[in-house]
Amino acid sequence: MAERVISVWFDREGDFLEVMFNRKPGVFRETDNDQVMEKVDPDGNIIGFSITNVSRVTDKPLEVALK
Repeated sequence: MAERVISVWFDREGDFLEVMFNRKPGVFRETDNDQVMEKVDPDGNIIGFSITNVSRVTDKPLEVALK
């Protein structure tokens, strides 16, 4: 089985978290939550997501359905 690498990047100053499941071309699109964007490849497969103002997500879980 091939090893899968997930990339996680956090910018403390910008309060921004990005998680990539796959490093390939794609675009970010909105979700139902203003803080969360999902990154999709040209076929519409989710390859990552980003969260803005991530430090505000402390008192309850951030629930978002990635489509």
